[in-house]
Amino acid sequence: MTATAGQRPAPALPHWDRTPEDLAAAVREIKPALRARIEASGRTVEEVFAAVERRVEARVAEIEADRERGEEVWPVLDYDAIAAGTVTPAQTAKLRKRGCLVVRGHFPREQALAWDADIVDYVERNEFFETYSGPGDDFFGSVGSKPEIYPIYWSQAQMQARQSERMATVQSFLNSFWKHTDDDGTQWFDPDRDALYPDRIRRRPPGTDSAGLGTHCDPGTLDLWMTREYQKAFRHLFSGDVERYDPWDAAHRTAGPQYPGSTMCSAFRTFQGWTALSDMDADQGVLHTVPVPEAMAYLLLRPLLPDVPEDSMCGVRTNQVFPVTERWHPVLYRALTPIPDVRAGDSVWWHCDMVHGVAPVRDQKGWGNVMYIPAAPWCPRNEEYAANVREAFATGSSPGDFPEEHYERSWTGRFTADQLNETGRRGLGLS
Repeated sequence: MTATAGQRPAPALPHWDRTPEDLAAAVREIKPALRARIEASGRTVEEVFAAVERRVEARVAEIEADRERGEEVWPVLDYDAIAAGTVTPAQTAKLRKRGCLVVRGHFPREQALAWDADIVDYVERNEFFETYSGPGDDFFGSVGSKPEIYPIYWSQAQMQARQSERMATVQSFLNSFWKHTDDDGTQWFDPDRDALYPDRIRRRPPGTDSAGLGTHCDPGTLDLWMTREYQKAFRHLFSGDVERYDPWDAAHRTAGPQYPGSTMCSAFRTFQGWTALSDMDADQGVLHTVPVPEAMAYLLLRPLLPDVPEDSMCGVRTNQVFPVTERWHPVLYRALTPIPDVRAGDSVWWHCDMVHGVAPVRDQKGWGNVMYIPAAPWCPRNEEYAANVREAFATGSSPGDFPEEHYERSWTGRFTADQLNETGRRGLGLS
C-alpha cells in the first residue's frame, strides 16, 4: 500500500514460527504491534474494525432477509450441473457470497447406502466395538454417543469415495473459487489435484442424545496472528487496508507453519466437507454455519479492541479449536444457519475459515452418518503432510493429525495400494 497523507511506514511485526514458550507474553507483545501497524495507515483500530463490522453486518442482513422470504440460505447445486459446466452465474455468485454448498446427488443414493453397509461390515468383522477404548481427543469426546466418531480411515468405502472421479470433479469446481495463482505467476496450489486428506467417519444411530459441538473455526489458533506467513496472508487486515481483504485469496496460506495441537489440521483445505451416508433432516442435530466467509476479518481484529484483556485473544488458545462465542462475536450468531435436509449421496461443503458447529439433538430420528472428505488441493503444505499419510496408509495407522489409536493396523479388508487409481496415487504423492 503506497503511503498517503496521514500514513506512516508500517512497522514490522514480531513473529513466532514455533509456538512461543510464554504464550501470554507473546499475546501482550503482538497486540500493541498489530495496533501500531494498523494505525500507521492513518486509521484507528476502531475505525478499521467498524469497516469490517459493517461488511459482515451487510452479509448477516442479507441472510436474515432470505429467511424472512422463505428462501434457502445455503446454495444447493446438482452434481450433474457441476459436471456438465452448466452452473449459472447467479448460482456461482451465491456460492462465492455464502462460502458453502450442498451438492445433490454427488453420489448415487444406492452407492452411498452400500458404502454405509460396507463400513458396518468392516468394523464388525474386525471387532471394533469389542476393542474401542473411548474418544481419543477432547474435542469429539464431548458429543456424548458411544462412539459417534469412528477413528477409521482406510475402509474400502472411504478410499473409493476419496479417489473417485465424481469427488475430484466437485473438488476442482470448489477450488476454482479461490485465487490460487498470483499476478507474478506464483502458484499457491493446483486446483485440479487433491491431496486425498484422510479423515474419520461419523455414525449416529436413531434415538441418540448428542451434545453437539460448539461454534468454532478450524484454520488455526494463535498462529493466525503470530506466524510470518499468516501475517502475510492477512496482510490487508493487519495494515488497515481492510477493504482489500479477500477471503478467497490463498496467498501465503499453503506453505507456512502451524502451531501443533490435538485438534489441528496440517493440510490446507479450501473447503471442509462431508458426504452423507444416510438421510438427515435439518432439525436432527446437523451442521450449522455462519455463511459469511468475511467473518475471519471480524474474528482476527476483534481482540484488538480495548474491551478485551491485553493477554487475551477472545478465548483463542493453542491446542484447542478457535472458539466463537456470543460474548465476543454476537453479530455472527444472527446468521447461524443449519444445512438443508440432505439425503444419502449428497455432499456438504463450507469454506475453510467459516464459523460452524453441530446442533445438539435428543432422541434423533433416523441415522446421521457421514464420511468426512474435504477439498485439500496439492500445495507445499499438503505435499509435506502427504508423506505422513502414505506411511499411515501403508501400515493402517491413524494419520498424524489424529490421535494415535491405530485400530486398523491388523484389520482385514483394508483398502490396499494395488487398489489405487491414478487420482489416488496422485493424491498420495505416488505418481
